[in-house]
Amino acid sequence: MTQNRTRGARADAPRALPSPNPARGRARTARRPRKPGRFLPALGRFSLFALPGLLAYTLFVLVPIGMTGYNSLTNLNPFNPPTQFVGLRNYVNLLSDAEFHQALLNTVIITAIITVLANVGGLLIAMLLDRPTKLYVLLRGVFFTPVVLSSVVISVIWQAILTDDGLLNSALRGLGMDEPPGWLSDPDLAIYSIAWIMAWQMLGFCVVVYLAGLQGVPRELNEAASIDGAGPLQRFRNVTWPMLAPALTINVVMLLITGFKAYDQVRVITNGGPGNGTTVTMAFQVVQTAFVSNRIGYSSALAAVMLAIVAFISVVVLRFLQKREVSQ
Repeated sequence: MTQNRTRGARADAPRALPSPNPARGRARTARRPRKPGRFLPALGRFSLFALPGLLAYTLFVLVPIGMTGYNSLTNLNPFNPPTQFVGLRNYVNLLSDAEFHQALLNTVIITAIITVLANVGGLLIAMLLDRPTKLYVLLRGVFFTPVVLSSVVISVIWQAILTDDGLLNSALRGLGMDEPPGWLSDPDLAIYSIAWIMAWQMLGFCVVVYLAGLQGVPRELNEAASIDGAGPLQRFRNVTWPMLAPALTINVVMLLITGFKAYDQVRVITNGGPGNGTTVTMAFQVVQTAFVSNRIGYSSALAAVMLAIVAFISVVVLRFLQKREVSQ
């Protein structure tokens, strides 16, 4: 009887399960095949969202660049057929083109002036407006207004101010100056007037970018430097300025691109004058050569050279300023 009970208890007792083998579980997990087609739905969703942007970029950027590169190798002139393939002749002619050299020099001068003036003025104004009060917030919007206005509107306004009988010269005559400067009629001053107008328009952009950078500077660092005895200039040089390196990179690159593609201001205010090409820029020469002289092939070569110069300078400056960000 006792033996039967013992056998029954043993039969009713739960059997011990075998201990799991971790290595075997890992092997099964590693050998588990991926479900076929799992990657395709994600790729389809990505393509659905990216297709409109890629299509627009291809049609309005890549295709025109490709057409410009091809046309630069021809003598395309819609009013003087037939079109022939001339190879690099247009690029060789650029080397001895005095008008191209003058346009390149004017573009470099304008770009250098607006890059320096807009950055220096934008930084100074941003430091003055770095206050949390409503008045300073309103002033930020006032300084940013010229950025959102059309370049043509800005040019018309400044043309009314800077002409020989404009508001500025009228005020100077009222103050006793008999012969005010010809801001737009003097060949030695016109290009600097154009550069000033463009720098004034881009000033608000630099102000906003530098304000964003200033608000990202930890106040604890300035307080610690002040406790250590550092003055305002020392705090700016050793604390604030290094923290503004990303803002400086953005502003410099954007201003370089803006200067090299200057066209609206020149077209509206001086139309390339006064004199013989004193304010002609590369972008202005491209348009004039294509749509006035009808030399599409030669203007395409000008545009290709302009694109290469802008791309090269932008990449070099961007790499240099980004290294400064890392070192800071």
